[in-house]
Order: sequence, then C-alpha cells, then structure tokens
Amino acid sequence: MSKVNPVPEGARTVTPHLVVKGAMQAIEFYKKAFGAIEHFHMPGPGGAVMHAEIQIGDSLVYLADEFPNSVQAPATLGGTSVVIHLYVEDADATFKQAVAAGADVRFPVMDTFWGDRYGQVADPFGHTWAIATHVKDMTPEEIGAAAEEFMKNMGEECGGQG
Repeated sequence: MSKVNPVPEGARTVTPHLVVKGAMQAIEFYKKAFGAIEHFHMPGPGGAVMHAEIQIGDSLVYLADEFPNSVQAPATLGGTSVVIHLYVEDADATFKQAVAAGADVRFPVMDTFWGDRYGQVADPFGHTWAIATHVKDMTPEEIGAAAEEFMKNMGEECGGQG
C-alpha cells in the first residue's frame, strides 16, 4: 500500500477556513474580488454549504456556511479578530477590484514602513483582507528604524500623543 501524504496535494500546512452566512454568494464574491477558482463545494442540510474549496493565487481557502451549534460567521459574532493576508502582483489593482466587487475599505493602499504596498478591505461576509505587494526588501533593523520613525510621526499627527 502506498503512503498517503499527510498534507493533501495542493494544500499548505496552514489553510484558512472561512465561515460565512451565504457560502455560495461568498464564493462568487471571491471570484470577482480576488480571481478565486472554485474547486468544489459539498451541500449540507437545508441547502447550506458544508464544505467548499477555492483557490486564490497559489493557496487554498476552505469555506462553509455557519452552523449555529458548531461554527459561526463574523456577522453572527459581531466581527472578527482575524486578518487574511493576501500577497498579489499589484496591490492597487486587486484592492480596486475587491472594492468594485463589494468590499468595504478599512484603509486605503499605501507604502508601508516594512516594505509592502498594503491596504485592507472587509468583505461582505465580515472577513478582513490585507492586500499587499512586497516592494522593498528590508532587514529587521531597517524595519525597526522605519517603524520607530512611523510611530513618532503618527504621534505628531495625533497631536503629540504618540
């Protein structure tokens, strides 16, 4: 008997599993916003999606409708503490595409002190997505110095409260 790979083909060791209200609508949104490809979905009780697998870039994302006695969507919980970080070729273009598909801007794309072009959106299902393109390689020391400068300027912008 052949040995089964403990990580399925195409999967990574960490795979986001999003719980939403309206999984089929979420799949369509992710197709429009991020160019997702749907691999499959499995129907569950009452027409809900028990499990779906989509691919965004080189990564899989699992999706399911919420099951109130088991897992709940951000809309039910009143928010999320998770941010899904999405590296793309062009953060500005992907950001605009996500907003055009119905995402809300959390903060616009900007050049960051850690070397990424970066912004955040919230999808219509309550999940927050960081959209980034790495534009500058930096050492940890360079990032630390840039962060210190950023925080100093941020304090000045907030009336010296930094």
